[in-house]
Amino acid sequence: MNSEQRTSAAPISTDDRYERGLALLREVSGGKHEAVLGGLSDIAPDLARYTAEFAYGDLYARPGLSYRQRQLTIVAALAAMGNAAPQLRFHIDAALNVGCTRAEIMETLIHVCVFAGFPATLNGLTAAREVFEAAPEETSAPAAPAATKDQAGDRFQRGRAALEHIDGHAGQQVIDSLKDIAPDLARYVIEFSFGDIYSRPGLDLKTRELVTVAICTALGTAGPQLRVHLHGLLNVGGSEAEAVEVITQMTAYAGFPAALNGITAAREVFAQRSAGAQG
Repeated sequence: MNSEQRTSAAPISTDDRYERGLALLREVSGGKHEAVLGGLSDIAPDLARYTAEFAYGDLYARPGLSYRQRQLTIVAALAAMGNAAPQLRFHIDAALNVGCTRAEIMETLIHVCVFAGFPATLNGLTAAREVFEAAPEETSAPAAPAATKDQAGDRFQRGRAALEHIDGHAGQQVIDSLKDIAPDLARYVIEFSFGDIYSRPGLDLKTRELVTVAICTALGTAGPQLRVHLHGLLNVGGSEAEAVEVITQMTAYAGFPAALNGITAAREVFAQRSAGAQG
């Protein structure tokens, strides 16, 4: 069964976590799983086993996200953290294996610059270039779309509309909080983050918010922004279950503390929305 046919992480038929994880790792990596496990056999064989059992047999095998969604969120998180170049290259390659296009991968990396800065995106693009060059048979795949003439119009108005649609009241609170101390920063948030980046056509808004939740969780320093974008994910059609799944996935890439803090933020957002709906 190829990666185009397997679009969601349905559990593999075995009760053995290691075998289940190894089979899934082999499938997602296109048979390049030795790049992950082989280098550990002589120094940390238990870590190799945990990687297969937990990262893939437990986490990746969960049914809450498609393989494509998982890979784009992992790529975004690794690029944003900026400290795992080999793993980033591995997961960019895996993203191609499960059906992500080069355009989607490039767009995900461009999106990272809003939350982790331009160096993180530039390093991520360098990793992507290396992976793409090693797969010459796919050089005809489309690149990330450039801004059109229409998109280059009124950035502020376009950004304001996107902010209201995606983040709603939570996003406006951020803008309002900056007016008395850094009004230019408020304008940049609207014009660049939403007018330029969020308005690009390369990813749908739900995918952008899944990616953003992954980034903010993995960084571990963006609790308020994570809450805003959890609202955003729910506003553009994401579910609470998908939000929890993205945060849970980050356990393998950013650690349990980051995931636990992310779940605390999600609990607060869900309770706030529930209270608002009841009111």
